Amino acid sequence: MLRRVAATRYVVPLREGGSLPAVMEADDGAAYVVKFRGAGQGPRALIAEVVVGELARGLGLPVPELAIVAVDAAIGRNEPDPEIRALVVGSAGDNAGLAFLSGAINLDPAATRDLAAQDPALLAQIVAFDAFAQNMDRTAKNPNLLWCHGKLWLIDHGAALYWQHDWDGSLDGVGSPFALIARHVLLPHASSITAEAAWLHAGLGDPAIAAAVAAVPDDWWIAPPGLVPADLRDAFAARLRARRDASAIYLEEAEGARARAV
Repeated sequence: MLRRVAATRYVVPLREGGSLPAVMEADDGAAYVVKFRGAGQGPRALIAEVVVGELARGLGLPVPELAIVAVDAAIGRNEPDPEIRALVVGSAGDNAGLAFLSGAINLDPAATRDLAAQDPALLAQIVAFDAFAQNMDRTAKNPNLLWCHGKLWLIDHGAALYWQHDWDGSLDGVGSPFALIARHVLLPHASSITAEAAWLHAGLGDPAIAAAVAAVPDDWWIAPPGLVPADLRDAFAARLRARRDASAIYLEEAEGARARAV
């Protein structure tokens, strides 16, 4: 399970993101980038943040530590900006937090020399994982990658698993290719994507998927008619397992896109 902390102070909004995340201090003395449940995308974006982030970390990919950040509405009532005040007050309860990386800067997609200096196998693994998670971001327009102390970090997975926003609990479309992977900012610098199939399967074992889904707080699950939250959680894990097992389809798609990009 993820560590739980309580927010103690709202520090600064991060206006680069459409959902208006913020840096907040917590009772463990650390700072977190908090994604709010009251933002426009709702708790499903936080589900993607936690599940995808934890699966990526389990695979050894560089993702900041995740935590569940409890926010008291009283923190928001003191904010002078009405937009921030409404967001924080409306997000009372559990929210998603990523450890704040002090000194980090956004990746500049034009800095191709920096990307070319990275391990191409690592870049291929990131592309393979994003194809599995159907991550719509990680493009030149919105890389969601940070440089921190010479290391590349993956952040902001709220746009992944986009199928869940209009989902009835079925496995329909689970094996579909992911054509958007052709826009992946790391693709031209990666080595073979299909060569990472065994790595992906090994790291996305059933226990890893179950643990990532179990890390989601109960009240983030909004079940469609006919399902209760526990059923939805089980169906979610089943869909992730099925997506993993269909990897040949979307990894081949990514490999073809890489061949065209190089």
